[in-house]
Amino acid sequence: MEVILLEHVNKLGKMGDKVNVKNGYARNYLLPTKKALRATEANLAVYEKQKAELEAHNKALFENATAQAADLQGFKVVLIRQAAETGQLYGSVSIRDIAAAMKEAGKSIERRFISLERPIKDLGVYKVSINLHPEVSQEILVNVARTDDEAKKQENNFNKE
Repeated sequence: MEVILLEHVNKLGKMGDKVNVKNGYARNYLLPTKKALRATEANLAVYEKQKAELEAHNKALFENATAQAADLQGFKVVLIRQAAETGQLYGSVSIRDIAAAMKEAGKSIERRFISLERPIKDLGVYKVSINLHPEVSQEILVNVARTDDEAKKQENNFNKE
C-alpha cells in the first residue's frame, strides 16, 4: 500500500515522503496513529493544505525534544538490586524500572522513549538510549549495583575506561 507520511518515521522516511509499506503495517499502525495517509489524489490535496501546519507542529516537537536532550546530557541513574556473587541479578532491570528511577530523580520521561535492546540481567554500568524524537536521541548511564558504595566503584571504573 502506498502512503504519504505525515511525520518522520524511523527506517521508513521523512514527512511528506510517499512510501510503499505492507498493508497490515499501514492499516494497523500508520493510519490509526495518524502517522500517514493513503496516497490517493484527495489525500494528497489534503496533505498539501495541511503541510505548513504539520511542519510547524513537527518543528515544535523537535525543539522540545532538543531541549529535553540537552537537559539529559550527562544524566546518570543508580538502581540498587539484589544479585548473586557472580553479579547476576535476581531479576532484571527493564524499561519500566529505568523510567521510574528517572522520575524519582526529577526527569519525567515516558517509557516509550527509552530504548533497551534487552533487559539488564547483570551488575554494571550501561549506556541506555533515550529517543525523544525520530531525529533526537540522548544516551544516559544506568548503574546497576548492590549498594551505593559498589555503585560509586563501578562508576569510577567505568569512567577510567
